[in-house]
Amino acid sequence: MLGFSDIDVKQTRFYQDVYGEGKQEEAVALVFRLLNRRFGELDSNLVEQIQKLNVSQLEELAEALLEFSSQKDLETWLQQSNV
Repeated sequence: MLGFSDIDVKQTRFYQDVYGEGKQEEAVALVFRLLNRRFGELDSNLVEQIQKLNVSQLEELAEALLEFSSQKDLETWLQQSNV
């Protein structure tokens, strides 16, 4: 074959980059669905800030938004996260 039998493809930087990007895109999509359901459509500034978050930050946001009572809580959270 191509000689990949000795290489764990999952350990390659390419695989990790592609997998990481996919994971980040899924996390962004989930957070947007939750936020849109809770607060309606978000303004473009908030959308841009959320898209800049890494997977770990998106996971934190997903947990935090359970306690948000208004869009202002989201804005405060993003400011405190230095996004």
